[in-house]
Amino acid sequence: MTGTDDERIRGLWDVMALGWADGDADAFAAVFAEDCDFTTVRGEKPPGQAGIAAGHARLFRADFRSTCLDTHVHSIRYLRSDLATVNVESAVVAADGTTLVGTHALAVVERNAAAGADDAWRITAFHNMIPAPRPVVGPVS
Repeated sequence: MTGTDDERIRGLWDVMALGWADGDADAFAAVFAEDCDFTTVRGEKPPGQAGIAAGHARLFRADFRSTCLDTHVHSIRYLRSDLATVNVESAVVAADGTTLVGTHALAVVERNAAAGADDAWRITAFHNMIPAPRPVVGPVS
């Protein structure tokens, strides 16, 4: 685990954001493993990378057309030298700068030495959610 590993892992979200901004679902989904276990904010389970791309293609044609994805990787925790969990906060932002929705995700990323000489990291599991509002706590009596 090196600074380069952190950079490569963080770079997965940079690639996602570029694909999102371009409305290119295949580019967005390229960072996910072919058999990625992906859970959407609605609890849907698209089948692997192809399902992730198909679902995002629909989003990019409709509700999230001409939007951007702003991401912030909060933490990377290495479980092994080739496996890590990643906590990420994201916001879908309209062209006028309005945040349309904020999400939080826990991802599992894995380095795949078989993917080529660059030891490419891929997202193998991704659980996305919209955080629930915090309850209002009244005065203590």
